[in-house]
Amino acid sequence: MPRVRAAFHDPDGTKFGIPTFWWQGAPSGYATRRQLRAAGLRPGGQPIAAQVMWRGVGGNRVAYLYRVDLARPKRTATPAQRAAIDKALIARRTCRVCGTVRPYCIPRSLGECVDCAYPKERAA
Repeated sequence: MPRVRAAFHDPDGTKFGIPTFWWQGAPSGYATRRQLRAAGLRPGGQPIAAQVMWRGVGGNRVAYLYRVDLARPKRTATPAQRAAIDKALIARRTCRVCGTVRPYCIPRSLGECVDCAYPKERAA
């Protein structure tokens, strides 16, 4: 085992407080949040079960691992929540000045669509 891997090998958690493995050295049954999300799961309130450590730019890097068997299915939005999200997104695209629904979000710095903010450039 190379020295770098040996420095981060602590499956009992005596050195780092929780079980620690090197990059791509974690046993099956553990997953990161991103891996859980890709599988349609979420941590579901469980504590961090282990970590992966590796040497990176600026020092050691850490990725926390959760137990897959304790993970819960991802929650889906209700129809009412989806409707509220759709209304909010339409409101972000609607110009306050001309009332037109644009295909882009209205810049908050302008407070109106680009055509209303710069009318001279539109005429040219």
